[in-house]
Amino acid sequence: MEQFIVSARKYRPSSFETLLGQQTIARTLKNSIQRGQLAHAYLFCGPRGVGKTSAARIFAKTINCSNPGPDLEPCGECESCRSFAENRSYSIHELDAASNNSVEDIRALTEKVRIPPQVGKYSVYIIDEVHMLSQAAFNAFLKTLEEPPAHAIFILATTEKHKILPTILSRCQTYDFNRISIEDMVANMKSIASREGIEISEDAMHVIARKADGAMRDALTLFDQTVAFCGRKVTYEQVISNLNVLDYEYYFRMTDCFLAGDYTASMLLFDEILSKGFNAQGFVAGLSSHFRDLIISGNKAARTLVELSPSAVAKYEEYCKKCSPAFLFEALKITNACDAAYRQSGNPRLLIEFALMRICALNGAFAASAVAAAPAAAPAASPAPVPTPEKKAKSSGLSIKAMMQQAVMQAPAAKQEQAPEEAVPLSAESLATAWDALAKSESSRPSLSAALAKAVTRIEEESNIVFEVGNQAQKEWIEHNCLHRLENFLRTRLSNGNIKLRVEVPEVAESNAAALHMPSDKVEYLSHNSEEFRHLRDDFKLETS
Repeated sequence: MEQFIVSARKYRPSSFETLLGQQTIARTLKNSIQRGQLAHAYLFCGPRGVGKTSAARIFAKTINCSNPGPDLEPCGECESCRSFAENRSYSIHELDAASNNSVEDIRALTEKVRIPPQVGKYSVYIIDEVHMLSQAAFNAFLKTLEEPPAHAIFILATTEKHKILPTILSRCQTYDFNRISIEDMVANMKSIASREGIEISEDAMHVIARKADGAMRDALTLFDQTVAFCGRKVTYEQVISNLNVLDYEYYFRMTDCFLAGDYTASMLLFDEILSKGFNAQGFVAGLSSHFRDLIISGNKAARTLVELSPSAVAKYEEYCKKCSPAFLFEALKITNACDAAYRQSGNPRLLIEFALMRICALNGAFAASAVAAAPAAAPAASPAPVPTPEKKAKSSGLSIKAMMQQAVMQAPAAKQEQAPEEAVPLSAESLATAWDALAKSESSRPSLSAALAKAVTRIEEESNIVFEVGNQAQKEWIEHNCLHRLENFLRTRLSNGNIKLRVEVPEVAESNAAALHMPSDKVEYLSHNSEEFRHLRDDFKLETS
C-alpha cells in the first residue's frame, strides 16, 4: 500500500506563487531578492496555519538557488534545490524553539553559525515558535542576531509576537501574515479535490473553511478527516455530521418560530439542538452571527461581508425580506446580552430559553406599539404614549431602540398634523376641558402631568394657546421633548388642526426665583406659593421659622 501523506504536507506551498493569501509579503520578499537587499534577520508572525514556515522555506530555497527563473522562482533542479527537496540540505537549518529554548541550545546555534554553507551563498536558520525561548536564551541570542556573519540569515516565526522582547523585534524586519479568506481556502480545496479525484460540494467546503477559522493547514486537516469518513464523494450533510457543526437550517427554522411568535416551538427546537450534543453557548453565538448575516444581506453594498456559499447567501436574502430591521436589531441585542451573561449565569439553559421567548415577543411588541401610537378614531379619545418595554440608563451614544420608537411616534403625528377641513373655534370652556384631559393623559410622567395641571392657559389669535410653567428649566424641557405631542393631542381633542402651543415663564416667577438665595427665603416662598409644601409642613409638624 502506498504511504499516505496528509494534504497539508503533500500540497504545501513550494514557491511564492503558490503561497496562499500572502501576496504582499511574497512580492516584498521577491523584490528584496531581486535587488540584493537581504536583511540578516526576519520575523514572520501571524495566526497558525497561514504559511509562515512555508514562506521561510521558500525564501531560503530561493536565495540559495543557482538558476532561479525570470520570476525568481526556484528552479528545482540545481544541487541546492534537490538537497532541500530531499531534506539533506546543510545550508538550511530548522530549529524548534519550543524544545530547544535553553541557553545551551542557543550557544550551540551560535557556534554553528560560524560555519559557512557548503552549497549556495547563505546559511539560513529558521527558528519556529521563537517566543518559547527563555529570557536567558533571548539575551544570549541578541549579539549574534544583531551582527551575524555575512553568510548567515535568521528567519524567526511566531504566533505570539507580543511575547518577544523589544530588543529582538528591533533587530528584525517584521512581516505580519494575514488570515486566509474563506474564498481562497475553498478555491485551494477545490483544486486539491480535483487532483485527488474527490467529489465534494461547495457548501461542504464552505463549512470546512469556516470551521478552520482562517488557517489553511487546519482546513486541509479537516478536509482529510471528512474524506476518511465519507470516501470519494463528500456531501454537505456528512460534513456537518462529522465535524459536529450546527446546520444553518436550524437557525432559519428558529427564525420562523420568532416571526410566528411561537416561543413553545423555539424552546422545543432548542431542546432538539441540545439533544444532538451541540454546545448551548455555541448555539447562542451562532444565532448572533445568523442575525448579523440577515442584517447585512439586506444591504446590497455589504453582501460581500457574508462569507457563505452562494446557495446560503440566496436563502439569507430571501429571509431578510421577511424580517424588519427593527426586529433584527433587537434580536441581535438580546442574543449578544445572553452570550455575555452565559458564564455568570447559575442556570444557563433558562437564560437562553428566556432570551428565545423575548425574541418571540418582539413582533407582538412592535405591533402593540404601533397600535398604541396610532391616533384615536373618536374625538373624545386621547392618543396613548408609546409604551417603553424597559427603562434604560442615559447614554451619550446613539440608541437604535430610541430611534425606532421616535419613528413610530412621528408616523401618526404626521397624520394628525393634517387640519380638518373646518376648524372648530376655541373657547375657554372647551380648552379647560381638553387641558384637564391632557394633564391626565400624561399620568405616566408625573412631573409633566403636575406641571400641566397647574399651568395657566390663555387663547391668543383664535388658535394660539399659551400656557405658563414655573421655571425656565421646565419650559426648555417641554419644548425639546413633548411640545409636538401635546399640540397633536389638543388638535385631535378640540377638532382644530391650526392649534399652536407656546410655553412661557411668568416674569414674577423668574424674579422671585432669582431672589431666593438663603434657605429661609426659599421656605418662605414655598409657604406662600405651594399648597403641597403647606400640607407637608402640617402633616409632619415641621418648624419653618
